[in-house]
Amino acid sequence: MTATVAMPGNTADTFLVHFFGGGLDDDDRFVVERFRTLACGDIRPVQPKAANAKGRRKAKRITASLKEVVAMRPDRTEIIICTGLRTRGGVQKWGSIATSLLCDRKQRG
Repeated sequence: MTATVAMPGNTADTFLVHFFGGGLDDDDRFVVERFRTLACGDIRPVQPKAANAKGRRKAKRITASLKEVVAMRPDRTEIIICTGLRTRGGVQKWGSIATSLLCDRKQRG
């Protein structure tokens, strides 16, 4: 059985949203962090390269407006955390595989 059959409707619009603090209402600028989940259960940070980066240098933090944060859609294995600059409230967006809601795990004993 392929993954598309096992998880029907698995599109970029299938994700879990968790609001924390005051949510998105109180801020207009947010710090955006992206993470990728692996099959072994690890979560690794993903940093896009800066426009003028040379070698291994990467952007330290990315800021986005409220409109950009609302429009963000995580990949199936991606977690996006947007934290407000003033109030520290924000939103977490978890992809369908990152939530592990669709996984059938059995403990080995």
